[in-house]
Amino acid sequence: MSKILVTGMSGTGKSSALFELGRRGYRVVDTDDPGWREYREHAEPIDEVHRGEWLWVEERIAGLLDSDDCRSLFVQGCVRNQSRFYGRFDAVVLLSAPADVILDRVARRTTNDYGKSSLERAMILDDLANVEPLLRAGCTHELDASRPLDEVVADLVAIASHPT
Repeated sequence: MSKILVTGMSGTGKSSALFELGRRGYRVVDTDDPGWREYREHAEPIDEVHRGEWLWVEERIAGLLDSDDCRSLFVQGCVRNQSRFYGRFDAVVLLSAPADVILDRVARRTTNDYGKSSLERAMILDDLANVEPLLRAGCTHELDASRPLDEVVADLVAIASHPT
């Protein structure tokens, strides 16, 4: 079965899409959940926005990708070292949306507090400018995540059915 990485900036709907895929019976792993990633502070932070970063626990991700239960696997995450695993996925899907949509979503969401502070919103905008272009360059598919969730999920299911 297919192994699909769903990536993108905070507020693009990765977790919502994963929840819906799980509800439909697909195998899903949210690497924002404890144990999948670890925070590493920079020895000399540039500023308050660039204090450190989250990285996948590579042994745990490798073990996940080695496992198979005959269902398509959707993995959600956005960390710098994820590109080390791109070759192990059948597709890398970038969910993208305009900054105003993202900032509105993080302000209104109730399932995650990230993005509520002005510093976190600045971090999201910095990531949109500097990280999203890197994700776009490495992805196999890009989906407009400002569309309704059911449309995004339908596209993800289609990609899993025909990843290349």
